[in-house]
Amino acid sequence: MTQIRIISASSIAKGSIMKLIGSLTCPYVRKIRIILAEKNIRHEFDVDIPWNTDTHVANHNPLGKVPVLIMNDGKTLFDSRVIAEYLDDLEGAIQASRLIPESGSARWRVKRWEALADGICDATATIFLERKRPDTQQSPEWIARQHKKIDLGLAAAAMELGGNDWCEGKTITLADVALGCATGYLAFRFPQIEWRKSYPNLTKLIDKLEQRESFISTAPRDYAR
Repeated sequence: MTQIRIISASSIAKGSIMKLIGSLTCPYVRKIRIILAEKNIRHEFDVDIPWNTDTHVANHNPLGKVPVLIMNDGKTLFDSRVIAEYLDDLEGAIQASRLIPESGSARWRVKRWEALADGICDATATIFLERKRPDTQQSPEWIARQHKKIDLGLAAAAMELGGNDWCEGKTITLADVALGCATGYLAFRFPQIEWRKSYPNLTKLIDKLEQRESFISTAPRDYAR
């Protein structure tokens, strides 16, 4: 259902199949890839890393960030939160697998979960990028602040989840997808950060998510850091 290829300037054509542009390691791109898989939406996935000198991401998103979704009419959507909403509202998608409640308090609880998970991703990425700077240019205080965000974010997620099987309701939602992407990215970048023993309820949920084909097929790989 998903075709993966390396993007070129001429590979995007209007009126063609929907295309997702992104990297193989970005957690926000992974969020969208999981949604596409869970809802069985036909698409192509074009690999384009914004940091590369030959990137074409800015041709489709002036901010130069991924993910970018090119719709069937050639118009683009970004960022991941907007794309997630669009995909969940698509006519013809599997409505039984709706990942965002249509209205009411449940909808905003799911979106709150997404914001929390994305914040953990933001902090993880910030540490990773800061660590790539020369040692003399790194800010220990800035890094410590990001670690605190991760710690408090995971603690809040564990408290909110409690003894429930899913973040919201009786089945998988965007809340679970976003949280799974956040913990997966944390494990990918910093496997030495151990949180599982402290939050067994989160561990149970993440282990369950990581058995799903949508998570298995989109797991970040060492060859594409």
